[in-house]
Formats: sequence, C-alpha cells, structure tokens
Amino acid sequence: MTESRKAPRARRLSGLHLLLTYECNYECEHCFVWGGPSQTGTMTLDTIERILEQARALGTIEWIYFEGGEAFLYYDTLVAGVRLARESGFRVGIVSNAYWATSEAEAEKQLQPFVGYIDDLSISSDAYHGCEDGVTCPDIARAAARKLGIPVDFISVAAPEAADVAGSAGKLPSGESAVLFRGRAAEKLASRVAAKPWEQFDRCPWEDLRAPQRVHVDPFGNLHVCQGISIGNLLQRPLPEIMRDYDADEHPIVGPLLAGGPAEIVRRYGLSHEDGYADHCHLCYEARRLLRERFPEVLTPDQMYGIRGQ
Repeated sequence: MTESRKAPRARRLSGLHLLLTYECNYECEHCFVWGGPSQTGTMTLDTIERILEQARALGTIEWIYFEGGEAFLYYDTLVAGVRLARESGFRVGIVSNAYWATSEAEAEKQLQPFVGYIDDLSISSDAYHGCEDGVTCPDIARAAARKLGIPVDFISVAAPEAADVAGSAGKLPSGESAVLFRGRAAEKLASRVAAKPWEQFDRCPWEDLRAPQRVHVDPFGNLHVCQGISIGNLLQRPLPEIMRDYDADEHPIVGPLLAGGPAEIVRRYGLSHEDGYADHCHLCYEARRLLRERFPEVLTPDQMYGIRGQ
C-alpha cells in the first residue's frame, strides 16, 4: 500500500494593493498604468473604507498597499487611508516616487504622520525617476525614512535592453528588475529590444492567475488580477463574493492565458498580430487592446490602456 500524499495547501489572497489615483507627476515610459499629470481617477476616503471593510470580511488579507499613479499627490487621503488600514489590523505599505523629498527636512515632514503606521515604504529609484536640478529625491526620502525608523527600500527597473539579455534573471544589477512591456512600455520601449516569435509566448511567467496572492483595486472599484485585467468590481459586488466565484479557466482572458499564454489569446479569438514581440507582456497587452470592445467589463478601465477616461 502506497502512502498517500498530502495535498499542497492552497495559496490565499493575502495582499490588496489600492491604486489611490491614476494621476502622477511623472510620465515614466515603463509605467504599467499610464500614470501621468492628465490622468483621472482618485479614490475617496469613503471608497477606501468600503474596500477595507471587504478586506476584513474576506479574512485572508494581511497587507494593504497604497500606490498609484503617485499616492502622495492626495496626501490627506493617503494619511487617513493608511491610518484606517493600520487600525483595521492590516500591515500597510506605500509605493512612491518620492518627488516630495526635496530636502531632508521636507522629507521628514512628509513621512512623520506615517511613523508607527506603515511597515514598508517602497521608493522608485532608477533612470525613470528622480528630481530636477540634480537633487536625488529617492535618496533623500530613504535617508529620512531610516532616520524615522520606517522600513524602506528602492524599487528599480533596468533599461529595456537589459531585459533582452538571454537568461537575464540573475544578470541584472542587484536590486533591479527587468522592464515588462505592458502599459506605456509597450508603446514607448518595446521597439528598443529584439522582437521574438509570437508563438513562443505560451504562458504567463509573472502572475499566479489561478490563485493570486495579491490583486490591485483601482479608484473605480475594478479588481485587477493583472493591470488591465479585471475579475470584478468591489463597488458592485463584495470582495468575498468575487473571490469565491472567480473561475480562472472560464474568464475570457485569464482562461486562454492559463491554457497557452498570450499566444493562445491570439489563436482563440483569431486576432491579427505581428510576427514578433518584445516579451510575453507585450503580446498580451496588444492582444487585449484588440479585444476591449468585445470584453469592456473585463479589459478596463480606459486609463489602463492609455486613454484619458472616466
């Protein structure tokens, strides 16, 4: 008699990332969500309260992140939202480009209200971010956070060409990640790397689409399993119901991705396509753009596809 194998424990949704706003003071070429000064869509405190209530009801969420766009552009809402999340029992993080850290004194002033409330401050620091006149805002922000006892680290994205190196994992500079060619990067950066045959993109290498551990919710309530792919709307249905009823294989975009990656989306829906693309995300993004009219509730909102909307 053979010994039975214990089934692996199912992964649970543990992180909810709130896109506080699509607006940003930068227009970075690698941005997934097309953040920029002209973007629209910002959460109200009432919406944040509703989302946190649903996160508590789900019972598996551990982390709440506030990001954007640039969350510090709506500072009062950010401070209030962070405190609500912490007081609701969640661990809390913020993602920022640190544009506000123009001096050590100013950085400390901006960060002081978060002392004791956040467990992580992730600062974007790479060739796409920084301040004018040679002032390195990310460095100033990191120093101020450390002085205040706030856990802090950098998020750095390498130049597009670094992502084109065969087997680039482990070859990028320490602390850097490769460009993923979706959102604005699909339009602005994809041409800078060699295209690869579209048929080879037969899986999604970046997201656990069947059992996600973290998802994003935007100002309109859209719940994104990957930026621009919605699995429901928290302002229309509660998070516990959405996750309970989520059938990845039946989802019109996630299903094909699980069956055969971005290439399967092209085949299943008979889409026109180029011979080659920069990476998996590039083909997926371009395929989704072609399908938006067919699946408007899933491939939403306009902001995720470079259109100033809502």
